[in-house]
Amino acid sequence: MRGGAPNDRAVRRIVNLELHVAHGCNLTCESCSHYSNQGHKGMLGLDEARQWLSPWAGRLDPQIFSLLGGEPAINPRLTDFVALSREYFPQAHLRIVTNGFFLHRHPELPRALREHGNAALRLSVHHDGPEYREKLAPVYELLGEWQREHGTHLVIYPSVGQWTRRYKGFGAAMEPYDDRQPRSSWEHCTAKVCPQVFEGRIWKCAPLAYLGMQHEKYGLSEAWKPYLGYAPLEPGCTDAELQAFFDREEESHCGMCPAKPERFALPSPIPRVTRAA
Repeated sequence: MRGGAPNDRAVRRIVNLELHVAHGCNLTCESCSHYSNQGHKGMLGLDEARQWLSPWAGRLDPQIFSLLGGEPAINPRLTDFVALSREYFPQAHLRIVTNGFFLHRHPELPRALREHGNAALRLSVHHDGPEYREKLAPVYELLGEWQREHGTHLVIYPSVGQWTRRYKGFGAAMEPYDDRQPRSSWEHCTAKVCPQVFEGRIWKCAPLAYLGMQHEKYGLSEAWKPYLGYAPLEPGCTDAELQAFFDREEESHCGMCPAKPERFALPSPIPRVTRAA
């Protein structure tokens, strides 16, 4: 276990901490806050994950540690991330957030979840159309087997009806809302307790953490410049800086998201190529 506080440094209790184990996704959910519908690729390796997490072990005490993406089951080492998570956050409830479609690639996952304990699969159901439900049927069947044989803790989260736009447009044409009401944006934010560990630093939320990837791929407009300048929490931060980071509510960068979220009916997120297959 690597959860002891080094040099008696202050430990900050937080609700949740998240780690992308894959940036790509098999679905194309419009206005995804992680930009997983934008064609990004790349997976996190175990050694790299250790480098990212080790500075925070003993300084952060998350109630929940979440493995996600993208779609985490795209990463062939997903099962190994269960043990790795326990190395650094042994007391946290481990949560794997998945759309479920690639879980069949990880037959050892339910055994690992049972052995390490205090863990759950959170199945996010993104759509309620007949095509989506048909493709999800074998996922439910598999998860039923895991529950019967391994006692897998399953939480089904119906994302249907909860979709809001996080930005305008797509790709190079993507634009921030820039409503200049960061307090209102923060109050309406669904990611208040979703800080990200990315490149060894802590980011306030996924839209800020992965915005640089989006800019590198598409070359975003000048409107994004203030938000691309966001400074995450560095691993060498002082205790005071760490406490201030997690105490902070709204900040100017929250203005990239809408002050009054716009709900919309999500089109089918199943890619056309998949539909034709």
